[in-house]
Amino acid sequence: MSRMHNPAHPGEILKEDVLPGLGITVTEAAAQLGVSRVALSRVVNGRAGVSPELAIRLAQWLGGNAESWLQMQMQHDLWHAERKTTAKVRPAKRTEAA
Repeated sequence: MSRMHNPAHPGEILKEDVLPGLGITVTEAAAQLGVSRVALSRVVNGRAGVSPELAIRLAQWLGGNAESWLQMQMQHDLWHAERKTTAKVRPAKRTEAA
């Protein structure tokens, strides 16, 4: 399975689709989710990732499942990590026991 080219940060989905669709602000969403406005703002603006706890809250709030939020975050993080990693790691070799 090939990975999506530059997957969206989950916060981008919240910022561009979810909040406008509900017609609410980050402050109102944070109150409904039971998190601080600052914490949600950091996610919405891509400065923090979706934690497992926030994923559960988002799933309860919007329906769906927490795994989908964590999957989005993982795909985003992995795509960016693959582009930043410069280390060349050789495959592991089994050593012969003496």
